[in-house]
Amino acid sequence: MGSGSSQPKPTVDEKLVERLQAVTMVTKNEHGNDFVYLEGEKDSHDGEPRAQDISISAFAEWEKKLLQDPKNQLALSALSNNDPMTVLSSRAAKIADTQIFNVKIPLEGSPVTQQNKSGRCWLFAVLNVFRVAMMRKYNLKEFQFSQSWLFYWDKIEKANYFLESIIETADDEALDGRLVQHLLASPVGDGGQWDMAVNLIQKYGLVPLSLYPDSYNASNSSMMDSLLTSKLREYALTLRRLVHTNSSPTSLLKAKTTMLEEIHLIITLLLGPPPSPSRDFTWEYYDKDGSFHALTTSPRDFAASLSTPAPGAVGENASSNVGGMFSLVNDPRNAYNTLLTVSRLGNVKEGQATTYVNVSMKTLKNAVIAMLKAGLPVMFGSDVGKYMDRTLGILDTGLFNYEVAFNTKLGMSKEERLRAGESQMTHAMVLTGVHLDTTKGKEGKGEEGRPVRWRVENSWGEKSGSEGYFVMSDAWMEEFCYQAVVDPKFVSKEVRDVLKQDPIVLPLWDPMGSLA
Repeated sequence: MGSGSSQPKPTVDEKLVERLQAVTMVTKNEHGNDFVYLEGEKDSHDGEPRAQDISISAFAEWEKKLLQDPKNQLALSALSNNDPMTVLSSRAAKIADTQIFNVKIPLEGSPVTQQNKSGRCWLFAVLNVFRVAMMRKYNLKEFQFSQSWLFYWDKIEKANYFLESIIETADDEALDGRLVQHLLASPVGDGGQWDMAVNLIQKYGLVPLSLYPDSYNASNSSMMDSLLTSKLREYALTLRRLVHTNSSPTSLLKAKTTMLEEIHLIITLLLGPPPSPSRDFTWEYYDKDGSFHALTTSPRDFAASLSTPAPGAVGENASSNVGGMFSLVNDPRNAYNTLLTVSRLGNVKEGQATTYVNVSMKTLKNAVIAMLKAGLPVMFGSDVGKYMDRTLGILDTGLFNYEVAFNTKLGMSKEERLRAGESQMTHAMVLTGVHLDTTKGKEGKGEEGRPVRWRVENSWGEKSGSEGYFVMSDAWMEEFCYQAVVDPKFVSKEVRDVLKQDPIVLPLWDPMGSLA
């Protein structure tokens, strides 16, 4: 019998008690779902094959169980015969998300802009921020920069950036490898980032919309993008073959130049020839008092005038510093107060890199509130498709109640959504106001000054939202806002000093590499 004492075999009831005592509810903090498992269960199934198919008989059981609940019968009738988003929308959220704010910049851009069927939201957002300073400087009732001007040069610069990336990776990266395939996926997409806009403005300047208005293909860019993508993929294969046959740098440059000339031809025929970036133009306009003016200047000098205060203007909101502002991001996967960048993400080859200062949402929101209080609009990037009513112009995590209809919650955290590919920046807009809580809470502590909702200037025209403006709940901002572009003077020295760090380099396919 050995040295161990013998034990009586447990009865069936004792086994059942032991199994029931082993039942453990796994919390979301551990595994992300509310599932029940039994301790030791894995051992009891050693050697047994795991079923990989779905039993047909299970469907009948699931359906029977589902339809036994009267609530599910009602949900079936409502959801199968109507737009689910209409059925699930919250009346309370719509009432709470009102266009009333106790902090609002004194001068909002006008008119409301319309990007139409293009992915130029980042250019609209950048220029909608800068036009406020221009309206103040020239005493204008309304004003728009030419979005197509930057769009034109961005397409050409992205084509060059792509071709250079293909040459640089030809020796070390396989054609079917992840990096090259990601480069080939969207060589000249419409999207972009703040630093990319700065590169374009510093190299080419700005012009008024009246000098270079939208062509059809600027407002409807899919055909142009498809044609350019096909040609650039073709060029990529050619350049890789040239590199692999040890072609000289001169031969590569000659081939690339010929390719870019063809790209230039396509873009120019579809968007129209732009004004020359190296020649003066004359802009004629009326100010808001009806007085006529004519200004002769160059595109780069016109852009530089943004940094010059308007006559008689004082304070922090008198001008816009094109090159001085930078991006704060909230990426909970990475440590806060660190500098991030994305490998091979850019447009102008000699331009500044795309960088982000990663901070907490509290730090990001405090900087935005400080800018709004100073009268400055703020560009921000977010995942706009989540919990949105496009017609009413509402962004609110409480807008749709999935739990009441489907008996389930969407329970991932912001970090988990980034890691799982569920969320990323998809759209850029402008913040022009915020409503701060005025109550003091219990014992005069806690809630006063907390942001409740935000006023958002979009670029989807006047028919979307409240005359083009959206309301964003603070809960939505917390979960789906990833970026805000700020002036350095509205953040602490600790945050500013992050810009001096060597950045953490994220791969091109990282969610922070998405282009709004």
